Amino acid sequence: MRLVSLLALASATATPLAATPATAPASPGPVATAAPSAAASAANATTQLPRPPRFRGFAPILAAQPAFADGAAWAVQPEADVWASLARATPATRQAARWVQVRSLIGKMRYPEALGILQVMATDDPDLLLVPAFQLARGATLAGLGRTGEALSALSGPALLGNAEACAWRLRAQENAGNPGGALAEVHCALPTINHRPSLERRPFALAAIRAALDDGRWSQALHWLKRQDAGAEASILRGRAYLGKADFGHARRQFEKVGAAADRGQRVEAALGLATVGIAQRRIAPAAAVRQLSAMRFGWRGDDLERRILKVEFAQAQAAHDPVAMLRTGSTLLRYCNLGAGAGPILSQLQQSLTAMLAPDSKMALPDVAGLFWDYRELTPAGADGDLLAVHLADRLQAAGLYARAAELLQYQLTARASDVAKGPLSVRVATLRILAGDPAKAIEALRNSSGPTYSPAMVWDRQRVEAVALALLGKTDAAFAALAEVPDGAAIRAEILWRRRDWNALATVTAASLPTKVGLSEVAQATILRHAIALAMIGREDKLQALRARYQAAFATLPSAGVFDVLTSPVGKIDSAQISAAMAAIPSASPAGVYADLLASTPG
Repeated sequence: MRLVSLLALASATATPLAATPATAPASPGPVATAAPSAAASAANATTQLPRPPRFRGFAPILAAQPAFADGAAWAVQPEADVWASLARATPATRQAARWVQVRSLIGKMRYPEALGILQVMATDDPDLLLVPAFQLARGATLAGLGRTGEALSALSGPALLGNAEACAWRLRAQENAGNPGGALAEVHCALPTINHRPSLERRPFALAAIRAALDDGRWSQALHWLKRQDAGAEASILRGRAYLGKADFGHARRQFEKVGAAADRGQRVEAALGLATVGIAQRRIAPAAAVRQLSAMRFGWRGDDLERRILKVEFAQAQAAHDPVAMLRTGSTLLRYCNLGAGAGPILSQLQQSLTAMLAPDSKMALPDVAGLFWDYRELTPAGADGDLLAVHLADRLQAAGLYARAAELLQYQLTARASDVAKGPLSVRVATLRILAGDPAKAIEALRNSSGPTYSPAMVWDRQRVEAVALALLGKTDAAFAALAEVPDGAAIRAEILWRRRDWNALATVTAASLPTKVGLSEVAQATILRHAIALAMIGREDKLQALRARYQAAFATLPSAGVFDVLTSPVGKIDSAQISAAMAAIPSASPAGVYADLLASTPG
């Protein structure tokens, strides 16, 4: 028995068992062979060619057979007979045995198994893909599996366009693809084969035609076809939908109420949707209550056309309730997971209008809620400058509130998902700046280096290098920071700020000596530069240069509020102590030659 099973399995999977000739001499024992090296195995693996066709010849035989015209094509065979035939098959008859098995599996609606065998048959004889009967079997199998695009392609060969059986399967595929017009166009051609089927086999095709009529708004046609359907939960639901379309709410309610506890879960949910829709149409349910009811309904049912219809009703009720958050929730789900065809454009436009209003600077929504909405629905923001401006305004609000990390994440998305080419320059500087303010200089460097592709203008390159130098300095990589500033025109001011904060007095004295201002009209920044230079000289004991500095700027400081500080710092080194120097340092004007970069250097890494 086990041998028969192995033979059948080998026949079905196109791997025949090796036959041993009766005259072959008995082997004295296993022959020792050298194991292939790993390199040889790898070479063989990479150069292995696809298996060539093995069982050619069945394609012309199948092409010569009469065309399939009705459901009798899928004659069901006893399982044991099919496997016995496969077990007895020779290479010359194996494809014919497989073909009998495929037709039987389609008749039993075992589509995955049928498709697997069809693929093996086509591998062994690619010419089969050109035979109309084989195309029909493959299209029927794909349609049964819900792979509508592939099914319609397989069923659209010239020889199948007027074939009633192909029309019937195209009807099912078109309806499943959400194209009711295309499905109804196949009805006239498909009617003979549908009506020729037994009742149970006819039902999937008839229901597909009825659903297409309902989706196309042909309520009377759907009711006419439903007269031939047996009483049952699915027929009651379809009748309810037809009466609902005709605004016959009493009959619709009665049909939905017929769907009792004996129905399956999906049918019960669909009946509940029908009753809710009747209540909405009769104004018995307020829009806000309908949104809550439909949302709860969706919580228990996900992932098919029923959910799509629930979502569409829920979206309409969210609009009626003037609830933009509910509109975003339901509308975004429709766009993300449902094939809406031409209906996607109007929904997207409405969602973008709602999102723009909620993200506007004058929005009354709380800032955390606004930020959450943007992050949840960021792919719905308008394209181009309008959408970018929304993100920038929101980032401004987050930064003003001290939420630097949230602002950085928001603009990081803009940088990686929306900005292109040189537009990444200023955005990368903003993201890196926010990362530094959030205490994460490592991510600031990452943002800059990940956006280094475009050819930026010299000014933008310098801006990026300044921020990178600040981040490197905060990470303690002073030499790397100075290297980043090597070609920046005003890099000396940032270098001086880094040295000032590191208390590197020797280097600070050297850097600030080259940038001392003129003696006339000292600004706060100029005063700070001179006073910091004086402190550096005092700390390294360069009294000669300190006295020269005093002589150079004493008159300029005489009328300034910082005159006392200058006097203390430029006094002979022996006359001042550390306490006086500390007090003088605290009294230095807060303005820094490094400007905003001084504020960034004051940030504390997390």
